[in-house]
Amino acid sequence: MSDVKDDAVAAPRAAREPHRARLKLITVIATFGGLLFGYDTGVINGALPYMRSDLGLTPFTEGLVTSSLLLGAALGAVAGGRLSDRRGRRRTILLLAVVFLAGTLGCTLAPATAVMVGSRFVLGLAVGGASVTVPTYLAEVSPAERRGRLVTQNELMIVTGQLLAFTFNAVIGNAFGESGGVWRWMLVLATLPAVVLWFGMLVLPESPRWLAARGRSGEALAVLRQVRAAHRAEAELAEVEQLAAADERSRSGGWADLATPWLRRLVGVGVGIAVVQQITGVNSIMYYGTQILTGAGFSANGALTANIANGVISVLATFAGIWLLGRRNRRPVLLAGQAGTLCALLLIGIFSLVLPAGTGRAFVVLALTVTFLAFQQGAISPVTWLMLSEIFPLRLRGFGFGLCALVLWLTNFAIGLLFPVLVDGMGISGTFFLFVVLGLGAVAFVAKHVPETRGRSLETLEEELRARYSAR
Repeated sequence: MSDVKDDAVAAPRAAREPHRARLKLITVIATFGGLLFGYDTGVINGALPYMRSDLGLTPFTEGLVTSSLLLGAALGAVAGGRLSDRRGRRRTILLLAVVFLAGTLGCTLAPATAVMVGSRFVLGLAVGGASVTVPTYLAEVSPAERRGRLVTQNELMIVTGQLLAFTFNAVIGNAFGESGGVWRWMLVLATLPAVVLWFGMLVLPESPRWLAARGRSGEALAVLRQVRAAHRAEAELAEVEQLAAADERSRSGGWADLATPWLRRLVGVGVGIAVVQQITGVNSIMYYGTQILTGAGFSANGALTANIANGVISVLATFAGIWLLGRRNRRPVLLAGQAGTLCALLLIGIFSLVLPAGTGRAFVVLALTVTFLAFQQGAISPVTWLMLSEIFPLRLRGFGFGLCALVLWLTNFAIGLLFPVLVDGMGISGTFFLFVVLGLGAVAFVAKHVPETRGRSLETLEEELRARYSAR
């Protein structure tokens, strides 16, 4: 503890030390995986209207093109985690960079819908793999006192990638919107960060925790000396080896543990939290925001430009959410976020019904989508990922988190697939009213079942949750 305190007091001096510069470089390069995650999930927002005519898309195939990435991400999240355990975090991220590049080129050159769907699925494998491997790598390289801050930078890079996608969509669409295949230029830009990620990871070290878990203590110490002050590296190696041994024991966690009633209930709560995050309808706006704004009354180019506001507010709200979670309990923040998103969705549905199509309705809907994202990205999304990393006991943490991530991506897939079909059949108002009904159920679930996790060590929290869910 004294080492951590000394580092905090001597921050100005430590900032000049090489290990801090090295750690910053690792964070910047590794989070290009998050940037790609954000860009590839956000770029479809502006590209889809142009694909519709070039590829002859129907409402169903629009949903299929969008959601095929999400189905791939569900598989990639599970496979990526297992691969990184076996082959290492660094090697897995290198492989993901190649998959990002291959998937992007496949989408860019796709001559028909079937090829586009297949390429988006491949791209999804990389997105899902990055969603679990990059945060794990950052957590294992970071010192304890900076871990939260460095890991959450990946979340910032995700929303930054979405903002870049919205911005480039607007620039390209406004400049070349009448040209055939303009969507291909929107997609191909993602090759650049994929190349940066691959070359960058070549010069980065492997996770010291992964190395220690495989008995490669000398290599683990060499990595720690790169990213720690000299007086901390050797002392921390013993802690890393102890944690690695605990992780090795924890691998016994799996389906058999669900026979224990309190663990089964706890996993059910985790799955519920994952579903709650998705049924707000957030990704209907992140994937189909341009179409929503066009339907509200914007021109095609105007919708592309206005959609940048959704990206800007997502970045700003994520900053605010990180600050808020350091000062407020998790459950009230989550409930406040749900209340805010419910009101925004309800008002979008109402104003889409009562206001005539035109500029007035267009700007009202834009203001409400921005409000929705402020509550979603500032409260619901950060709480979701934080609580899922906290609630599971050590032996079940990897399995439980992976299962919840799988359910989250599958729910995301279902919403991405069905949203254009619902809008075609029910209209935008009816679709958002449906999200409101689902949201009311989500509020009831959180109020009744989700525990508070702030201010407790993971060990204390495990004992509290064991007592809470064993008593039911």
